[in-house]
Amino acid sequence: MYCLQWLLPVLLIPKPLNPALWFSHSMFMGFYLLSFLLERKPCTICALVFLAALFLICYSCWGNCFLYHCADSPLPESAHDPGIVGT
Repeated sequence: MYCLQWLLPVLLIPKPLNPALWFSHSMFMGFYLLSFLLERKPCTICALVFLAALFLICYSCWGNCFLYHCADSPLPESAHDPGIVGT
């Protein structure tokens, strides 16, 4: 499971506070994962463990899923600050 040491930190990268950057962040993370899977070719067990962890994080809506924003979770308080988001 040597290849998991390169995949698990991806789950810990937080989403940006600015909602306008969420699409760019999710595209970057998606391309990073795709390039990692194509270049390093992790074993099947590592890929399944990572996909299961990603599914559980996104399914539970803990707020760190980079694929989408859960409808139940509110936006961060700083997302409403015009100094951060801009007008």
